[in-house]
Amino acid sequence: MTQSNPSVQVPALVLAAGRGERMRPLTDSTPKPLLQVQGRPLLQWHLQALANAGVSRVVINTAWLGEQIPAYFSDKNGVKPIWDKRKQLSISYSQEGVDFGGALETAGGIARALPQLGPVFWLAAGDVFAPDFVFDSAAVQAFEASHHLAHLWLVPNPAHNPRGDFGLSSQGLALNLPADDPAPRYTYSTIALLRAELFAPPWCDIAPGNPAGVAQPLAPLLRRAMDLGRVSASLYTGRWTDVGTPQRLTELNTIAPHLP
Repeated sequence: MTQSNPSVQVPALVLAAGRGERMRPLTDSTPKPLLQVQGRPLLQWHLQALANAGVSRVVINTAWLGEQIPAYFSDKNGVKPIWDKRKQLSISYSQEGVDFGGALETAGGIARALPQLGPVFWLAAGDVFAPDFVFDSAAVQAFEASHHLAHLWLVPNPAHNPRGDFGLSSQGLALNLPADDPAPRYTYSTIALLRAELFAPPWCDIAPGNPAGVAQPLAPLLRRAMDLGRVSASLYTGRWTDVGTPQRLTELNTIAPHLP
């Protein structure tokens, strides 16, 4: 994708609250999004890409060892500016661990952070490595002009998810395929554009701002919207890794580094 006018950019929510059980013992003392990939924390790759694309506001949700993330990206730590000052991000936090004692899953966490976002926003997971992805403002423009509630970027199925998650129609719609449907499926990359409307009735019954700390996954909301043709999707074929195990992390750190 080519980058367009950054003036139409929207805020982003980067998910960083998970425990990272499969990454233990590495995540016993370090939150997974701060694990180093090619010399940078996983989370920093997304932040750099968002800044380069003209995004000016990012919310990061935290829970497990959540205090380490704002500490790492604070001015006092000497890390900022991580990027050119002209591309500096305003970073705020949705502290699920502080407020509720643990993570609220994806939909619960998004609902909690929603007051800090806006009617349309980027979503990305802080434990995914996608160094070629561009948070393109042209995609934002196209999404805002549509009636869709979500636009997902799908990827070819990795070895650990051979059946994939969702189908993709020739019209660019994400499909909630029945289990016995032989049509191809692809894996949800965890990168998306979303409307706040998806987190209100009839799609979601969490109260605005999630004051009760309801934990809820995102997939059921997406599937409901897919069934009514309200979710679009694109196939992304750039480098992408769900850094879910120590082995995948080691493999990423043994290949030639990608430098912007």
